[in-house]
Amino acid sequence: MLAYLFVVFAVLARMPFMPHPWNFTPVAAALLYFGARGSRRQLWVPFVLLAVSDVILTKFVYSYVFSWDHFVTWAWYAAILLLGTRLRENSNWLRIGGAALASSVSFFILSNFAVWACWNDLYPKTLAGLMTCYAAGLPFFQRAFAGDMLFTAAMFGLPALAAAIAGSTGKSRGAAAA
Repeated sequence: MLAYLFVVFAVLARMPFMPHPWNFTPVAAALLYFGARGSRRQLWVPFVLLAVSDVILTKFVYSYVFSWDHFVTWAWYAAILLLGTRLRENSNWLRIGGAALASSVSFFILSNFAVWACWNDLYPKTLAGLMTCYAAGLPFFQRAFAGDMLFTAAMFGLPALAAAIAGSTGKSRGAAAA
């Protein structure tokens, strides 16, 4: 159930009525968490919710043109869900942090490449144009990286902390009752 709540939170956090710095969202963390802790049969749920929210944001909120670079983002959603499934059996802080880092870096590389390739009027189709596109994306990457790390730590850490507290409370009650 918590995996679904995190995905809904990620969708809502992207909406304009929830102010936040650009790209400082829980999307990657929610996808990783759902992959690791959500239902395998329902991996399509976060994918569909985020894709639909992309269409709504693009067409109705920002009035942008829908273009093929959205498919790159959607492929990234699927990849991060699958990366999260790798955390299902063996999740420690190093693996979770590495997955969050991989999520941030891969989104930066893929999304900026897609913008450079898709939009002819933004950057010249040269190596220098591609590097300019990546340089322009660095401020967004900094915020995305901070958000990915913070939200991943919170989403994976809070349930672990709650379980540890519940376990220690149960042990102390059991010892007192004996």
